[in-house]
Amino acid sequence: MKTIYIGTYPPRRCGIATFTQNLLKAMSGKDDSHKSKKGFFVVAMNDFDQEYDYPEEVVFTIRQENQRDYQEAAEYINLSGADCCILEHEFGIFGGRNGVYILSLLHRLKIPLIVTLHTVLKTPSYDQKEILQRICRTANRVVVMSHHAVEFLEDIYDVPKEKIAYIEHGVPDYKFSQPEAKKEFKLDKRKVLLTFGFVSRNKGIETAIKALPEVVKKHPEVLYVVLGKTHPHVLHYVGEEYRNYLIQLVSELDLENNVVFIDKFASQPELFKYLYAADIYLTPYLNEAQITSGTLSYAVGVGCPVVSTPYWHAVELLADDRGILFDFSNHAQLADILIDLLDHPEKRLRLSRNAYEYGREITWPKIGAKYNNLVKEVTAEQLKIPRKKSIPFDIKILPPFSLAHVKRLTDHTGIIQHTKFGIPNLKEGYCLDDNARALIMALMAYKETKSQKALEFCPVYLSFIYYMQNDNGTFHNFLNFDRTFVEEQGSEDSFGRAIWALGYMLDNAPNDSYSQIGKYMLDKSVPVFDNLRSVRSIANVILGISYYLKNNMGDDVMIERLRKLTAFLVEEYRQNSHADWKWYEILFAYDNGLLPLAMLHAADILKDEEVQRIAFESMQFLSDITLKEGYLSIIGNEKWYHREDTRSDFAQQPVDAMCMVLMFYQAYKMTDNIDYLKKLFASFMWFLGENDLRLNLYNYETEGCFDGLERDGLSRNQGAESTLAYLISYLVVLEAHEEYYSKDWQQHQTDNLTSNG
Repeated sequence: MKTIYIGTYPPRRCGIATFTQNLLKAMSGKDDSHKSKKGFFVVAMNDFDQEYDYPEEVVFTIRQENQRDYQEAAEYINLSGADCCILEHEFGIFGGRNGVYILSLLHRLKIPLIVTLHTVLKTPSYDQKEILQRICRTANRVVVMSHHAVEFLEDIYDVPKEKIAYIEHGVPDYKFSQPEAKKEFKLDKRKVLLTFGFVSRNKGIETAIKALPEVVKKHPEVLYVVLGKTHPHVLHYVGEEYRNYLIQLVSELDLENNVVFIDKFASQPELFKYLYAADIYLTPYLNEAQITSGTLSYAVGVGCPVVSTPYWHAVELLADDRGILFDFSNHAQLADILIDLLDHPEKRLRLSRNAYEYGREITWPKIGAKYNNLVKEVTAEQLKIPRKKSIPFDIKILPPFSLAHVKRLTDHTGIIQHTKFGIPNLKEGYCLDDNARALIMALMAYKETKSQKALEFCPVYLSFIYYMQNDNGTFHNFLNFDRTFVEEQGSEDSFGRAIWALGYMLDNAPNDSYSQIGKYMLDKSVPVFDNLRSVRSIANVILGISYYLKNNMGDDVMIERLRKLTAFLVEEYRQNSHADWKWYEILFAYDNGLLPLAMLHAADILKDEEVQRIAFESMQFLSDITLKEGYLSIIGNEKWYHREDTRSDFAQQPVDAMCMVLMFYQAYKMTDNIDYLKKLFASFMWFLGENDLRLNLYNYETEGCFDGLERDGLSRNQGAESTLAYLISYLVVLEAHEEYYSKDWQQHQTDNLTSNG
């Protein structure tokens, strides 16, 4: 029976990778001496754009943050002839917020699915719970490795009991002699305490080190071996900060002769030699939230006496006198336990025998047999994965997402507003408008793709906005390259765009410092709201307030501000609209989609039927004019479109396309009407040549966007405004794609419940 696995895989150094490889070997009945594992294949996850020299069983790779790879992987699996798919799930190895990208793959599968959950959170965030629930609904079986995980799935995630399979973590069946292992590592004269695995703060290694001074007083021959490299994600973000802290702690406690750090990712045979050499194995984790520990399973499997804190997996695995538990962070209690075990070898022997006896039942061959039986069950049941309705658009035609041109335009001050062709035009400096849009784009890019480059851009744009704010809450708009202001106070429109950016950030802030400064600037600006008269400025402010209120619905003062500003647009609509003209002004100008977009957001927050009616009515009127041929034909700004006149076809601006994309996405989220998704994608395709001139505005060479469509062709400059409009639109397409799959799947579940009721 052909089985295909999705997960990380060696040579990537990751606990999930090792697990996937061991499971494949166990199910195929092949060990390292057999190169061919016929019928068993792997779709491997890559991280940080890294490539690995995989073995032959890896037949497809997925770049973690490349959304298209997930869809292509699903197509590959469906055409591979595989009978079953096994997914190794851990939040951190899949792309998108909380690993949401994996859903687009799973929902496309046409074969039975088994999911092994390596983490089941007791207190998940809303997104984490929603994603895991959807994964479990999609799966034919969900495998967990502890009884606590079974309880969590039933009680917290509402997973039916009959869908859950309990299969413990497997243990390689290595056998070594302790005297020989100690001799090989030159440890034959030492009493060895061992901790192994990726080094990170949650491992609590400092607790063990703090226990050692009392232990060493009585047993100076003790050596605590900490085996493992720093976790790659920890290393990526904070470097060796924790390891350096531990080394300093060892020095302060005068334990240099009793502690050794082996900074390496040990092979499995080498790792098990260390386990056999150990007299006591330690897992001093800092809290209970560890549902599965492969390292603990390994230690029990070889019969190593274990002393551990009472995290969930340890409480289960070390029951029945298979180990000893001590309280979290209690180094004094740990010291007493270690001294007692070192003083009484017969106690260590009893723990060892009990653990080893249990470990014989969880060797990988036995675990592999259980998984094989599970595969036979789900394939025999002929459970059908629901066929997806055809997606209203195909994201595989999108160019790769790139911030190259944004990087070209961004310096330490902010984003340069204009280019001469594709080269930054420093003579024209910076503007608030573009840096506000840039902040929105960077936050969206980080949310959707986890781009570290996007995250690095955020403080540049945010600090620019802060620098441009006046004491009275208004903003400068233009800044020369020498950082001198062009004017004392910018336009109402630039003010509004800054508020939109601040509100969006407050809904999507990556850390607390961003939230704090964002709220500071927003509060400072609030008094200016009363003086606004531009409909577009007010629309931008409405958007900013709406995003802010998503996480602050208890702010009654801001809700009233929103209501008042929305009432202004309602009145403008009433004054200017009639039977043949459903609009807020006597003309269509620029950023036209912005006005119904703002009203849609306001309606969603305020739950006001009149606001919602006007929003959809004006959106339809705009759509009828600009999408009547099936593609987006933006109203040009040569002379705009007056009510009693003909429309201007040129020059067409990218920001108008962006607002149309945003407008249709919000409409879809509020209605589930798939027609809005089709219009969203049609609007986006304006950038890729589906426009009046059939010219591609995206520049594949620079990875920027041309400034617009002129009567005689493209505006060849590639400034910040156009490039940001393209990138924001691109990211909305990605988000809409996932939203569609989320809502479509939820509808499928509802239909099932109705039909089975």
